[in-house]
Amino acid sequence: MSDILVVKLGGTTIAEQAQVLSEATVARRRPVVLVHGGGKRITEWLDRLGVKSRFEGGLRVTDQAALEVAAAVLRGVVNSELVAGLRDLGVDAVGLSGVDGGLLISERVPGMGLVAHVVGLRRDLLDAVLVGGQVPVVAPLARDEDGIVCNVNADDAAAGIAAGLGARQLVLMTDVDGVRDADGRRLDTLTVAEAETLIDAGVIAGGMVPKIRAALAALTWDGAEAVIADASADAALERALADPTFGTRLTASRRAVGAA
Repeated sequence: MSDILVVKLGGTTIAEQAQVLSEATVARRRPVVLVHGGGKRITEWLDRLGVKSRFEGGLRVTDQAALEVAAAVLRGVVNSELVAGLRDLGVDAVGLSGVDGGLLISERVPGMGLVAHVVGLRRDLLDAVLVGGQVPVVAPLARDEDGIVCNVNADDAAAGIAAGLGARQLVLMTDVDGVRDADGRRLDTLTVAEAETLIDAGVIAGGMVPKIRAALAALTWDGAEAVIADASADAALERALADPTFGTRLTASRRAVGAA
């Protein structure tokens, strides 16, 4: 297991990301990989073009028209803005997508159109960037098993990268303060078994399900943890890494809880 930190950013505009980006100086203390989505921006552009958005199980069903917009927005707009914003803050950021260099290895998700799930990572590409002291900023696109470019859920992309790199911590920044139980109480910690129970019971539902599934997929190394945290909170990234009462920490078992 490595000391690499993988962070999935929560917002899709510079304004929404400003607070977390300002904390990206953590990259000067440990290797960091940033992964971003772009759901709101993609929907805005699809609406302008008269293309209806459809979601199933919290994931965007993507046809060819939607993919063209997603690729343009993710790689051409959001990624470029984030890299520029980080460089303005003195962070040596490098923009990539999962297609570049075959970075993300993926397989098509049945019934979702041009949507793929990450099943592997070409880690030598990221290693080369990280060894150079740079921060990769990755857009969630990948080629499927037939070489077709597909949309990838950003949480899934971040988890695939974390698992492939053996990262000790994955932080999924979002717009909620964590995972809640059946009584609405936020859970500080959650194990794999507990998460599956809450999903089966319908307590964890909607868009939180793929987020939890992604977090669990990152727990492939002994002692690894995934944190789901509110990106809008003060010092969100710092607290996600160090404060056990901030957000929800997912671990393979209770013994793995421990942290940053």
